[in-house]
Amino acid sequence: MDLEKHPAAPAPAPAAGLRASDADRDRIAQILGDAVAEGRLTAEEHSERLDALYAVKTVGELEALVRDLPAPGGADVPSSAASSYAGAPGQAAETLVAVCSSSSRKGRWRPGAHTRAVSVMGDITIDLTQAVFEQQVTEINVTCVLGNVEVLVPENVTLRGYGSGILGNFEVRGMSRGETDPQAPVVIVRGFSLLGNIEARPKPGARLVDLARKLRKNLDG
Repeated sequence: MDLEKHPAAPAPAPAAGLRASDADRDRIAQILGDAVAEGRLTAEEHSERLDALYAVKTVGELEALVRDLPAPGGADVPSSAASSYAGAPGQAAETLVAVCSSSSRKGRWRPGAHTRAVSVMGDITIDLTQAVFEQQVTEINVTCVLGNVEVLVPENVTLRGYGSGILGNFEVRGMSRGETDPQAPVVIVRGFSLLGNIEARPKPGARLVDLARKLRKNLDG
């Protein structure tokens, strides 16, 4: 009998060809968010990699997007601003539901990293123009059936959209805005519309002012 103690073998890393999960994409989005906040990536590079993040399909393709960047918690410790933009791990998604009714989220509120909206013959408004962003990337997942969902963001927030509609409409306007400010939060709207309407757009005149100062204030308070 071999009584010699052997160290436990490390857990195997995910295979490069494995299909990427939502958690895999969230991890890569955090690394990209840290990198742009630290000045390792330009706003344009961050935007290009973020677009690729939701287009690629495997873990290996995701890892290629951050191969030249430090991992969170590595030798290069992120700045306090970058850390506050990473989002709270394991944070539960907020869900808004409207079934033959209406629902809204607006005013001074703190959206989590993930928000779900489900509209069935109902109206939902998600207004982020006065929101306090506590993470670099905020993702909104929308399902709309015979209803209407509207997402409003400040003009200087980077807006991205990935979705489709069947006999319905999925539209994200103003996606080129916000890229000139590397501190700007990124709002990603992903959705599916069946005989309904999903629309995301910047609200004219609404802007986040002095993003770096607000970020430090959120961290301190």
